[in-house]
Amino acid sequence: MADPRGAVGCYPGSFNPPTVAHLAVAEAAVAAAGLVRLDLVVSTVALAKEDMSVPTLADRLAVLDAVAATRPWLGVVRTDRQLIVDIAEGYDAVVVGADKWRQVNDPAWYDGDPLARDAALARLPRVLVAPRAGDRPDGVELLDVHEELHHVSATAVRDGARPEWLLPEAERYWREGWQRGHQ
Repeated sequence: MADPRGAVGCYPGSFNPPTVAHLAVAEAAVAAAGLVRLDLVVSTVALAKEDMSVPTLADRLAVLDAVAATRPWLGVVRTDRQLIVDIAEGYDAVVVGADKWRQVNDPAWYDGDPLARDAALARLPRVLVAPRAGDRPDGVELLDVHEELHHVSATAVRDGARPEWLLPEAERYWREGWQRGHQ
């Protein structure tokens, strides 16, 4: 993940679909951490989303490639890793939403073992957390994301409630039935 120009971060997610908030979080992370690149990292099989078949992984990656094509600071990476701690290995920073940060801190993801959780958390690089809908965890570096974006949800886009939150690069896939992949 090293880049001779400077720090590189990762932003793991399913990006199903990528929203205006995903992009705002990415921009805020680059600004806050002085990153030269931020990789949107998609797991081949997303943890707790194993049944997702539509959109296909190839479609999600194609959309993210289109998003990154006009943003030279943005990369797209596919990984077989599932846990945030494993995905973030080798990066200078990891970007997560407040809801994901609470999951990462939940011992349930570490066979119920708080010591295993603590050991995993100690392996993380710099953590940048995006606040969500009133959720502003303590003791972490919070990103400066406009408050009106705290409520943006990929689920609401998939459910058809807020299509305006969809990134333009994803519109063609949306029209072709991307939302059917919501499980």
